[in-house]
Amino acid sequence: MQIALYQPDIPQNTGTILRLCACLNVAAHIIEPAGFPVSDRHFRRAGMDYLDQVTISRHDSWRKFEEWRKGAGCRLLLFSTKAARPYLDFRYRPADVLLFGRESAGVPDEVMETADERLVIPVAAGMRSLNVAVSAAMALGEALRQTAHVAANT
Repeated sequence: MQIALYQPDIPQNTGTILRLCACLNVAAHIIEPAGFPVSDRHFRRAGMDYLDQVTISRHDSWRKFEEWRKGAGCRLLLFSTKAARPYLDFRYRPADVLLFGRESAGVPDEVMETADERLVIPVAAGMRSLNVAVSAAMALGEALRQTAHVAANT
């Protein structure tokens, strides 16, 4: 299981997600350009000393990320408020990459269309969305729960 962030633009969220990845031993991918430098104090503060404990791959562009992903044979699961399929009604696999878009704009149509599956975390009527770090934690928790259960039963 891996997490990918498409052009993240809020350093605190990115730092928090990378800390999540470090704590759960999950690799992370940042698809550039990010909206902040990695030296940003908010990014460093949110990630704390965990940033040295996470495997981070930086991809210069969406195209380069896609080349890596296809070569690795990973399925791409996009989490989006525009998706229809609830994330709890999906069967995850250990090699999946969970993709989260920019906090300010999500992902462009090209990325949306490329995803093998588009999933949504349902929220109460009238609410726009959850914070991306919260969404990543919920999605990763469910994906790991399912894949750990599968591994334990094989």
